[in-house]
Amino acid sequence: MKKRQPDPGSGRDPSDRPLLDKLGVRPGMRVGVFDVEDPEFTAALAERGANIETAPAVELDLAFLMVHEPVDLHRLAELRPLIRSSGAIWVLRVKGPAAAVRDIDVIEAGRHHRLVDNKIASFSDTLAAMRLVIPVGLR
Repeated sequence: MKKRQPDPGSGRDPSDRPLLDKLGVRPGMRVGVFDVEDPEFTAALAERGANIETAPAVELDLAFLMVHEPVDLHRLAELRPLIRSSGAIWVLRVKGPAAAVRDIDVIEAGRHHRLVDNKIASFSDTLAAMRLVIPVGLR
């Protein structure tokens, strides 16, 4: 696999950006975390100044959902109404060819719930993240 070249304008490799920058987390955002058991991630969100919602609330800017099996993707039905029209749901899943949840599973589940994928990111060495958003035509 070819290594990504640094952005000539910035002088740095885009993959070196901090995780929260890749995920689009900004201070003051309303963020929901669902089934993500990562205290360091939650602490980083708080340190960034995100308002972490502990109970489902509407008008979330971002929601993070960890899925372990394809059946877990049914949670998109309950999360979609919680995000703002310009918000996003990041679906986290285990990386690799033997992973129970594949990219195509997330894409198809998103379409089923009237969401489209528009970005992927490496969440960690073992987890991948895919961002699902409400299509512009439905906002």
